[in-house]
Amino acid sequence: MSRSIPAVVLGGTGYVGGELLRLLASHPVFRVAAAISESRAGDAIGTAFPHLAFAYGKQAFVARGHAFDDIVDGASVALFSAAPHGASAKAVQSALAELTARNCDVHVVDASADFRFATLAGYEAVYGPGHGAPDLLPAFSSGLPEHVDGTPTPHVGSPGCFATTMLLAAVPLLRGTLTDGHLFASAITGSTGSGREAQPGTHHPERHSNLYAYKPLAHRHAPEVVALAERASGRRANLHFVPQSGPFARGIHLTLQARAADGVALADVRAAFEDAYGDAPFVELVDGTPRLKHVVASNRAQIGVALEGGTIAVLCVIDNLVKGAAGGAVQWMNRLWGLPETDGLLAAAPAWT
Repeated sequence: MSRSIPAVVLGGTGYVGGELLRLLASHPVFRVAAAISESRAGDAIGTAFPHLAFAYGKQAFVARGHAFDDIVDGASVALFSAAPHGASAKAVQSALAELTARNCDVHVVDASADFRFATLAGYEAVYGPGHGAPDLLPAFSSGLPEHVDGTPTPHVGSPGCFATTMLLAAVPLLRGTLTDGHLFASAITGSTGSGREAQPGTHHPERHSNLYAYKPLAHRHAPEVVALAERASGRRANLHFVPQSGPFARGIHLTLQARAADGVALADVRAAFEDAYGDAPFVELVDGTPRLKHVVASNRAQIGVALEGGTIAVLCVIDNLVKGAAGGAVQWMNRLWGLPETDGLLAAAPAWT
């Protein structure tokens, strides 16, 4: 009999939750035992996500009190959290307590920011006091699977979408002596990065045929990138980040620039990225410049590099909801359970979106 591990998705009705459900519907090992939503409990998954109606039939969202009704004591459980920042930690803590009491073997991947910082002080410096489960922090680690060897902790706080793109671009530069560590990043994100709840910045008439920066040099994910990049490279970057809202739904296009150290040639930059990602199944170093349509709706990332006049430019594209959120979470969960990292994630980008 083939292996089967029940999966539970906390916060199942947001965009990230919907992407998790989409990816898990065709996963060879994880099967969705419960998708949690207090507001939509009892509603079929297909009513919130019509594109998933065929995959899930009559399966409905359930309230937290019934999250584990279909899981037997002592089972293995893959627990995903797509709950919002600030709310995820308490939800994860409650779920872990119940599953542990039932002798279940559990791994958690949290897509919120609640477990991305190694210390409570690091979290509070960005998000303020009031972490929902500080006692759980030592059981979590964070970083990209491409930069972390093995499974250092039982659970993972998956980096955010902007962080994923910047880390892919920055870490190979920082690991060597290619640059002095001053990084200048500009990234354009699609409207799904703002979540499912409507707000002025993601309203279609405002976003369509428009492009604008927000929180320039003050975005709260910059400290996350600096901390995780230092953990992966051993060097602390001085990051200057300007995020921008783009007129498309999915994807992130990043341009990261840095001063090249004396004597560094383009071949040295390409070699650093080839060394970093030569064995990474989802990261491709391309000739020329990467394109969003080559990665949107897939777990792939494309990177291009250039050098001129002492300036290095690294261009990186990902899908913010897949590689930058749900796909990255599934990739981590695969590793935590000792599965092939590519399980459930090999679908190609559709290109003509």
